[in-house]
Amino acid sequence: MGIMSKILGGGGSRTTEDYVELDLDDFDTARGGAGISVHIADIGGQQDVIAIKDAVYDGDMVIADITRHTTQDSTMEHIIDDLRQVAQEVDGDIVQKGDDQIIITPTNISVARRKLNS
Repeated sequence: MGIMSKILGGGGSRTTEDYVELDLDDFDTARGGAGISVHIADIGGQQDVIAIKDAVYDGDMVIADITRHTTQDSTMEHIIDDLRQVAQEVDGDIVQKGDDQIIITPTNISVARRKLNS
């Protein structure tokens, strides 16, 4: 297998030994220079929304796991309404990905509604 085949992914199957885990401490860009952070959150109830709101108001993006609720749950409807209001206030964006995630973005960041490989 030539170098171009390795780069472009042609031929053969891959195993976990083909991949190397990167230590971010080895890179200069991982030292807090980023302007926007991406936070991961679990939403178990209304009390979890406060930290998500704070992160978005601070200019960060949040990917929230909502698998503990159904989207038709009245608590979840209130949570989504609160987060939608935050996204509107900061001129950000909010989308639901499947039945398990909500993505909330800060000012000047939108979430594309199409997959890259579609």
